[in-house]
Amino acid sequence: MILLKIENSQGYFLNKDGHYDAVDKITKEDLLHLVETTLQDPDVSFDEYNVESLKNQAHQIIYKSLFAKLRSLSERREEFQDESDRLFLQDYEKYRQSATNGLGGTTQV
Repeated sequence: MILLKIENSQGYFLNKDGHYDAVDKITKEDLLHLVETTLQDPDVSFDEYNVESLKNQAHQIIYKSLFAKLRSLSERREEFQDESDRLFLQDYEKYRQSATNGLGGTTQV
């Protein structure tokens, strides 16, 4: 799945509806969708940033930033997943321990 593409000298991103929008129209919700998709889908890809392919200076700046951040995130996907799993396990162990301690004690009224 291509999340960022360059076409007709313009930069585009894949929105949550599966359509491509110009990068200068991106919203906070669109950014969140791109990050979530990058973390969840190991098959995401991005057209390589090339200043000569993008004629619009705003598109150059936005696309370059999006490309760098999302590519880095994609390359570190496993690291993020491992950290998330570790934090979940720690919280689960704390919860399990407090639940065990709470059930084992006597309650006075």
